[in-house]
Amino acid sequence: MHTLVFLSTRQVLQCQPAACQALPLLPRELFPLLFKVAFMDKKTVVLRELVHTWPFPLLSFQQLLQECAHCSRALLQERPSTESMQAVILGLTARLHTPEPGASTQPLCRKHALRVLDMTGLLDDGVEQDPGTMSMWDCTAAVARTCIAQQQGGATEPGPAPVPVEVRVDLRVNRASYAFLREALRSSVGSPLRLCCRDLRAEDLPMRNTVALLQLLDAGCLRRVDLRFNNLGLRGLSVIIPHVARFQHLASLRLHYVHGDSRQPSVDGEDNFRYFLAQMGRFTCLRELSMGSSLLSGRLDQLLSTLQSPLESLELAFCALLPEDLRFLARSPHAAHLKKLDLSGNDLSGSQLAPFQGLLQASAATLLHLELTECQLADTQLLATLPILTQCASLRYLGLYGNPLSMAGLKELLRDSAAQAELRTVVHPFPVDCYEGLPWPPPASVLLEASINEEKFARVEAELHQLLLASGRAHVLWTTDIYGRLAADYFSL
Repeated sequence: MHTLVFLSTRQVLQCQPAACQALPLLPRELFPLLFKVAFMDKKTVVLRELVHTWPFPLLSFQQLLQECAHCSRALLQERPSTESMQAVILGLTARLHTPEPGASTQPLCRKHALRVLDMTGLLDDGVEQDPGTMSMWDCTAAVARTCIAQQQGGATEPGPAPVPVEVRVDLRVNRASYAFLREALRSSVGSPLRLCCRDLRAEDLPMRNTVALLQLLDAGCLRRVDLRFNNLGLRGLSVIIPHVARFQHLASLRLHYVHGDSRQPSVDGEDNFRYFLAQMGRFTCLRELSMGSSLLSGRLDQLLSTLQSPLESLELAFCALLPEDLRFLARSPHAAHLKKLDLSGNDLSGSQLAPFQGLLQASAATLLHLELTECQLADTQLLATLPILTQCASLRYLGLYGNPLSMAGLKELLRDSAAQAELRTVVHPFPVDCYEGLPWPPPASVLLEASINEEKFARVEAELHQLLLASGRAHVLWTTDIYGRLAADYFSL
């Protein structure tokens, strides 16, 4: 439902030239809603003028495009319109090329110059590509082009220099876009448009390029570093990690494939690992650590003992964890602070089950998000864990995809989870009952690749839905969709 104010605002924007002329006469308090409506309805002429004449020091997408009292639509949960994003950037460019009026001639809406344009929080990849919308890669490129053009564009109109604007963005970079983004970051130094990166994700980037990029980033702005598909190994990581450790406000570090290089002598590998651990001890604000697909067997204690503060999010997917790793984590200060835990790809069915249950018990009071995809948990292990799992009273998300569970096991989980009032999403596997001729125990690869009996699964879905309705939990989503962006980012917990 929309309020009368929202509907009136939408009507005002129908004639864009008239709306632009009226902006200096409208109360400043209307500007946030005007921005949301213009962004939503792709009123690009008005949107550009709104940015050009924005009356507040801060223009934040996260504040303006969320659900509000006038409109329940949360635009940040949608991929942004290309037209609307381009209009915002054009408005910013126009503002930078227009000198700020003097105090005596300054219109009411320009009393407070825009100082910060915060474009962070836009929907990342993982949803279907729409040619009318802008991906995070596109957003990065658009902002980078603006920085370069601002540096190369020449002088502004005669008069006082434009007021500098800090543009906060989440940057995505790969081999193809590296040189372009590096030039943009260099161009923003000393420019009226100062580019500040909040979250950096670098994919498949050579070590030297990663270091060069990190050296250009503002240490006071960076919140997350995410290095994906770089396959650096310990040798490469030991070169990069000191450049990451200089970001003292870094809250999230996501690394992958941290393991020894078989081409190196083992002594060098151990030296690199010790150096990596020493650098990890420099972080003072780190709250999330992701080490996916890293060989950490028997080494988790060495890694986590170096950290200065307890973690709230820990992702250890496919890390070949041993029972002693899980026992250490359960006894560590981290366990009692964990909000998010991902143990996907670690076999929890044998000697790891009891240590895992101990870890679950230790983190039950704080855990909000638990990911256990492909952990070889069959009915026996799940039923043995349920008494502890249901003690996680604040749990909102449970991921069990790729585990060999039967319909009977899923029904037991559904019944017992009724005590978890905060639970909103369960990503469950296709029950083994729906496959034909499975080997036992079935490898995760078979569960992921083998075909299922669609008719049997349709009956399973209908039965689970009826059980949810009968228990008054129609709001809880039970799904097999692992690609639906259901897993929460740490910063949204």
